[in-house]
Amino acid sequence: MSVDHYENFPVASWLCPPRVRPAVVAIYHFARTADDLADEGDESTAQRVQALRDYRVDLNAAVTGQQPSPRWSRVYTPLAREMHRLQPALLHDLIDAFEQDLAPPRYRDREHLLDYCRRSANPVGRLLLGLYGVTDATSLRRSDAICSALQLINFWQDFSRDGPNGRLYVPQTDLDRHGLSADDVLACRDSPAARALIADLCAWARQLMLEGAPLALTLPGRAGWELRFVVQGGLAILDRIAARGYDSLVHRPALGAWDFPRLAWRALTMRAAP
Repeated sequence: MSVDHYENFPVASWLCPPRVRPAVVAIYHFARTADDLADEGDESTAQRVQALRDYRVDLNAAVTGQQPSPRWSRVYTPLAREMHRLQPALLHDLIDAFEQDLAPPRYRDREHLLDYCRRSANPVGRLLLGLYGVTDATSLRRSDAICSALQLINFWQDFSRDGPNGRLYVPQTDLDRHGLSADDVLACRDSPAARALIADLCAWARQLMLEGAPLALTLPGRAGWELRFVVQGGLAILDRIAARGYDSLVHRPALGAWDFPRLAWRALTMRAAP
C-alpha cells in the first residue's frame, strides 16, 4: 500500500509484519479519510466541521459495538474488526487535530505547537506500538519524540505550500527572537533572518528526533527496521534543508529514489547515536 500524502504514516510496507498489517491499514484509512474531510475538496468550513462531527459519531459507534452509518463503511468496517487491539482515545485525538486544522491558531510558543503534535502525530506512533505490545513509558516517550519531530520536519519542509494557504506553524516566540513577523513567513520572504529562524527550528526538530531514535534499536524485528528508515528519512530531510542554506521558504526539499541507498546504509549502520 502506498502512502500518497499522509506524510507521518509509513503504512503496511514490506517491512510491516503480516499479523499487524490489517490493523495498520485500518488505522491508515481512518486517518487518511479524516485528513481528507478536513483538507480536500471544495466544501465550506461549516460542512467540514459537520463531516468531522459525523465521523466522530461513527467512531463512537465502532468503539461501542454499534453499527456505524454506511457513509464510511470502507473505513469503519475494517476498523471495527481491529478495535480490540486499538486505543480509542488516540483515534479521537487524531480527529481533534483535524478539527483544529479547520481554524489553525497562531501558536504562542513551542509547547503550544507540541500540543498540536501530541494529537496530530503522536497517536500514530502509540497506536503502532500498541500493536506490537510495547507499552513501557520509555518507549512511548521516544515514540512521541519521533512523531513530533516528523510533524515539525513536515512543517519546515512545507513553508512554500502552507504560506499561500494561510497556515503558520512557527511559534510566535521564535518569530520574535529572530525579528520576523507572521506575514514574513506566510509571504515566504527569504532573508538572512528567515534562514536563521529555519536553522533554529530544524535544530529543534533534530534534537527531538535524536531523543527518540534509540527506540528504533530496541524494537524487535521488522518494526525496528521500519523505524530506522523513518528516523533516517526525517534526518535526511533536515540535512537537505541545511545543504541548501535553509532556503525552504522558497524551495521545498524532497527525497527521491536516488536517496534510498544512502538511507539504507544509514539504517543498517545506525547505532545508539545516529
